[in-house]
Amino acid sequence: MAYQLLSTPAAVAEVVQHLANQRAIAVDTETTELDPFRARVRLLQLATPERVCLIDLFQLPADALAPVKLLLEAERPTKILHNAKFDAKMLRHHFGIELNGLFDTMLAAQLIGAGDTTQRHSLAELASHYLNRQLDKSLRASDWSGQLTPAMLNYAAEDVAVLLPLRQALIEKIKSLQLVDVAKLEFDCVLPTAAMELAGMHLDAQQWQRLVNRYEKKCRQLETEIKQTLAATGSQIDLFGEADINLSSAQQVQEALAHLGISIHSTREWELESHIAEHAVIAQLIEYRHAQKFLSTYGRLAEHIHPVTGRIHADFRQIGTPTGRFACSDPNLQQIPNIPDVRACFSAPPGRRLIVADYSQIELCILAELSRDPKLLEAFHQDVDLHRATASLMFNVPLDQVTKEQRATAKVINYGLMYGMGAAGLAAQIQTSVIEAERLMNRYFEIYRGVAQWLRAAADTAVAVGHSRTPRGRLWNFRFDPRDREQVATVQRLGKNAPIQGCQADMLKRAMRVVYDALKPFDAHIVNSVHDELVIEVDQTVAQEVAELVYDRMVAAAQEFISAVPVHVDVHIGHDWTK
Repeated sequence: MAYQLLSTPAAVAEVVQHLANQRAIAVDTETTELDPFRARVRLLQLATPERVCLIDLFQLPADALAPVKLLLEAERPTKILHNAKFDAKMLRHHFGIELNGLFDTMLAAQLIGAGDTTQRHSLAELASHYLNRQLDKSLRASDWSGQLTPAMLNYAAEDVAVLLPLRQALIEKIKSLQLVDVAKLEFDCVLPTAAMELAGMHLDAQQWQRLVNRYEKKCRQLETEIKQTLAATGSQIDLFGEADINLSSAQQVQEALAHLGISIHSTREWELESHIAEHAVIAQLIEYRHAQKFLSTYGRLAEHIHPVTGRIHADFRQIGTPTGRFACSDPNLQQIPNIPDVRACFSAPPGRRLIVADYSQIELCILAELSRDPKLLEAFHQDVDLHRATASLMFNVPLDQVTKEQRATAKVINYGLMYGMGAAGLAAQIQTSVIEAERLMNRYFEIYRGVAQWLRAAADTAVAVGHSRTPRGRLWNFRFDPRDREQVATVQRLGKNAPIQGCQADMLKRAMRVVYDALKPFDAHIVNSVHDELVIEVDQTVAQEVAELVYDRMVAAAQEFISAVPVHVDVHIGHDWTK
């Protein structure tokens, strides 16, 4: 692989002048570590079809990158990267460079292959799949802080050069699959995602440890009480008069409960809940499980606090599911329980505030947009409580006489049917018979005929064409055996929900970009993104101004997708992640 190794400001300036006139350039970095707060960026690779340039950043003064910064921050030429978030974080943190005009080959491939569980999206695998080229990645873990060998430089040159033909192959697929609009949306979201990960979220470690201690104490207390109760059933008793069973063993718990006269087929929570009224030990068992799950999942969360920044920097994957939703890990900040004591530990440092902004009933807004059901549209335009309005129609009672239980039932149906919930699932959720659940579902569809028609059409279309799309064009390909009734039923269920959940994901990503751009003049940063919610940390002196700006931008983003009903965003300013 022919390349130029650049190590002087004059050489860099000459190359940038040449690259600025290109329609597209490939960009890559080689770093000493993967952690941006500990790593150094050794090489910056830039390539066109005619020229591959490797810039040795260890040999250059900081001001030599000024022309590079202008090049990479401009909308043109298009910058082609693979897993652009990684490079965006490195360049932003170390050099203050904000990548714009991106084409991410990894995200493009994920969009094309949504639903294909066999395809992998590393650069080597994509080069093999689309170009029939084999990349040797063995030098990726080289010591990039030391002397650069010819083999290392050749590796770096090949890595960046391959992005140019790979993009061309991916563009053809994106155009043929009509994914251009959603690809632009994903590429625009790379920079906000990178900035969000760099910003991190503040966790009060001492407050968190006190919470963990309380959960551990609760677990010990509940375990003792449960085992004492079960000891009276004739179970094997230990030296302390407690039942000698493992509460994590479904079989042992089931056998012990049988001695109490509680006959159950499994120890799943929905089945246990049906016996709460008769046996207090069931409520204790459920509470114990919740506490244990919290401890096993989040008990060591404080270990993720970065020693350099004192904050938690999670990994957000933009296309975490085929519907386009984010996935989060190390740790999963999207699944932090919405319990006040838990969320309160995620706080703003002194002098700062958290703005929590979330779309109100956004999935139902999307359902109204897609189905154009008259009753649903009317409820939104009258700005009434949708679940209460649904209950009023379903149970034929005045709006002000709807009971708490009736509203809860309507809420389960409103959301459950979008996810393909059947009568058995509804019956379990609201603790009624399957026959009664079927009656309620039929009544719901009598009221919302447009919803029924849209859900049926979405399910049938998914089976007929083998895929589902969002309004922005995001594609989910379904691979199934049309002769297998169970597989067909699964595709029908996914076909109902994919356009709704996918549209929600598209909308939030659009909101992230417009909010990110609007925050630039302020000391404010997006620190978390949770499906329909953004969390922004801001200097307290401008918190109110920024909150109003966030509201306006999130509404504007939603209106690019929804025009049939008004969209509301609930915004709260506080010291921590609670509302």
